[in-house]
Amino acid sequence: MIGFLKGRLAMKQPPMLTLDVNGVGYELEAPMSTFYGLPSTGEAVALFTHLVVREDAHILFGFGTEAERRLFRGLLKVSGVGPKIALGILSGASVEDFLRTIEAEDVGMLTRIPGIGRKTAERIIIEMRDSVQKLSMPALAGNPLGTATALSPQSEAFSALVALGYKPPEVTRLLKSADEPGLSTTEIIRRALKSAVKA
Repeated sequence: MIGFLKGRLAMKQPPMLTLDVNGVGYELEAPMSTFYGLPSTGEAVALFTHLVVREDAHILFGFGTEAERRLFRGLLKVSGVGPKIALGILSGASVEDFLRTIEAEDVGMLTRIPGIGRKTAERIIIEMRDSVQKLSMPALAGNPLGTATALSPQSEAFSALVALGYKPPEVTRLLKSADEPGLSTTEIIRRALKSAVKA
């Protein structure tokens, strides 16, 4: 899997862009939220990526932030939502706005995005309710340009446990049992998993 690409912006024509990475041109599709932050053609840029494999095509998607990619991946898990609708959502709302929409259960806001009817909007709200806390967490990988900010071991452990399939409220409970200052991320996860087995 390609995690991110760093190179020179060769072409941008929404929703498509081409990134020249050491002489290889990668074609990507990106939401407008990413396009707004792109530099001029010919300048250096780094983007998080997600590869969608279909029978007839391999499509690479690019994102300016890890939060955008995380939301895109979360949306793809919703039944009836494909890459096109997910891109539409990211183009029509920032990650923060989208998370507020889910928390407020604002069906009307979602139906204003092209391609989303009332039933799809309701399904997105229902299926993404549990994901809101995970999606609103700070990005673990930071920015691919190298401006990553280190997360606390507790935050890293939280992300890891959610990735393992535990629900955010359950993770919060498990982490309380491993709440001891000075523990490494690995040790926190080990203790949390131990207490999960006992529960």
